[in-house]
Amino acid sequence: MRTKAVSLLQELTEAHSVSGHEDEVRAIFVDELAECGELSADRNGSVFCETGYEGPRVLVAGHMDEVGFMVQNITPEGFIQFLGIGGWWEHNLLSQRVEILTRGGEKILGVVASRPPHFLPESQRRQVMAIDQMFIDVGAESRRDVVDSFGITLGDPIAPVSAFTAMGREDLFMAKAFDNRVGMAGAIQAGQILAQSAHPNRLVLCGTVQEEVGLRGAKTAANFARPDVAIILEGPPADDTPGFARGDCQGRLGGGVQIRLFDLSAITNPRLARLAIETAREEGISYQVTVRRSGGTDAGSFHVANEGIPSIVLGVPARYIHSHNAIIDLNDYLHMVALTIALVRRLDGEAVEGLVTYL
Repeated sequence: MRTKAVSLLQELTEAHSVSGHEDEVRAIFVDELAECGELSADRNGSVFCETGYEGPRVLVAGHMDEVGFMVQNITPEGFIQFLGIGGWWEHNLLSQRVEILTRGGEKILGVVASRPPHFLPESQRRQVMAIDQMFIDVGAESRRDVVDSFGITLGDPIAPVSAFTAMGREDLFMAKAFDNRVGMAGAIQAGQILAQSAHPNRLVLCGTVQEEVGLRGAKTAANFARPDVAIILEGPPADDTPGFARGDCQGRLGGGVQIRLFDLSAITNPRLARLAIETAREEGISYQVTVRRSGGTDAGSFHVANEGIPSIVLGVPARYIHSHNAIIDLNDYLHMVALTIALVRRLDGEAVEGLVTYL
């Protein structure tokens, strides 16, 4: 499982799948799960694989998209003006490599640049530069060169370029888009294992679109799949670096799978949270409980969909998400997959009914 996890994470993180343009990750999902169940997609592009027996419909979902950019304009001199898709901190952008995916399917390499600091007054050098003051240089000589020679047009999606890389310490890996390719890898691997064994439910594996721009894909995915309970797999930000109090850390690399109880988008169903924690303890799965003051996940859309869907978020803490170079501990990922599998196996009809019986 460990070797498969590494190869799958590499393939997924190196894919180009900005919000609204999730085709490459969708293709990996379909290829990996084609033999596991019935494949389908909703009209927004979220993809599903159903497997298992009669019983409650249990959804295991990750979002396929990553934060990125879009071509907004091309200057007469051949530079690309762009806008952000999803949450970006401008500190992370200058001098970073990106790829523009053309409508012809070509990937054009470029670098994020700006007016050099040598030509800026001292006061401006100390300010954070906004995205609309930056541009992408693809080596073109003119607007016509960008369009005719490179095939770049307005609206083309742009993704960070960063190779999946093993770090010096064993089991630490660096890549872009761990938010949320760890969730997608987890849904795929958990699904492959569960498809080969009995579980007391109808399992629906899912990759949603456009999470990074407002949890949009989860809205239609919930209507399409109509789950009775949802397990959302995520790559949330770690808080174990300088600037955080060690004693307050709730997302430490190597601390195990994160079980999220609260963020601004959703309050976890308390009964489902209790079941997840009990399952982790009984199965000997390392975990860390998280209550967040900010942020949100697809649980924000799933838990209020239809008549209400009990939802929980399981995560792999990742340092420096929404940048070109995030870091995870593979063991946290393996604990997330293990807890997902164990939790699905406990969600029979009685357990799911117990989550939503209030009278």
